[in-house]
Amino acid sequence: MQTKTVVRIGAVAFVALALTVSALQLRMSPGPVEPDRAGAPLAAGTNTLWPELVRCQSIGAAGATDRDCLRAWAENRRRFLAPGARPAAVLPTAPVVNGSASNEAGIGVRDQTARDAPGEAN
Repeated sequence: MQTKTVVRIGAVAFVALALTVSALQLRMSPGPVEPDRAGAPLAAGTNTLWPELVRCQSIGAAGATDRDCLRAWAENRRRFLAPGARPAAVLPTAPVVNGSASNEAGIGVRDQTARDAPGEAN
């Protein structure tokens, strides 16, 4: 057999295998689905706006014209974008490596508290 023919047979076998695996995967019934908890509030009493936002999400496109949903979304935006809405303690700080820190542009900034060794060029 020629090399070209062997490669074609291998490619056809690979595609057939991929189709078979895909068909078997689609036939399998999914198990019980757990609810997504990523967007859930941390504590029950911390966010009284949460039930209204969930209701607005559940009504779909009708939420874009619902007066209560528009108010809830405006309040949610106000809370999220308010100055000081997130604690400063969780904001990342610039790492200090070998006596220098990075500024916002990513350019090394010399530590102002460090003293140059005698005879070192500035």
